[in-house]
Amino acid sequence: MDNNALRTLQLLEEIDQNHTPSQRYLAKKLNVSLGLINSFIRQLAKKGYFKITTIPKNRVAYILTPMGMAEKSKLTYAYIHHSYQFYKGARDKLRLLFQELEQAGVRRVVFYGIDQFAEIAYISLQETSILMVATVDDLKQGRKFMGHTVTDPSRLNDLSFDRVIITAIHSRKIIKEKLIKQGMAPNRIVILD
Repeated sequence: MDNNALRTLQLLEEIDQNHTPSQRYLAKKLNVSLGLINSFIRQLAKKGYFKITTIPKNRVAYILTPMGMAEKSKLTYAYIHHSYQFYKGARDKLRLLFQELEQAGVRRVVFYGIDQFAEIAYISLQETSILMVATVDDLKQGRKFMGHTVTDPSRLNDLSFDRVIITAIHSRKIIKEKLIKQGMAPNRIVILD
């Protein structure tokens, strides 16, 4: 599912839940500029997904049309299908990776990066004898992840582990370069492409 389809789905959901969201609210919710949301709203209204009406005090209301409801349903299905395919593909890759690590004698790992992919990795790890001993993340120190308190990556030298598995979805290569600059041997870093 591309970004445009995802934004369309998010916008249609917001309009379906709240008929009078401001463009400023929608821009913030979708994490796009105000100008882009304005253009996006015009495009979708032109396609007939919703009507724009004026209500008292110069406010605008958006009313989802039957065509908009149908598009929202279609995009919701596509999103669920895409998410399932992502999950299934990630599980398959992780299963193979963890089998290889087990065969190499790896017993203790650290996850670097806490997001949805890390959750899938943790679930996959439960099918092995490998133990996740810590989680690190540049921005999420102090939070909880699967019973572990997320720590600062600078504390990696204080931990006992065989491999660091980069479980961040974004910036994987940057994280790997950072770890190497900090003196970690490249063969102790696992990055899933």
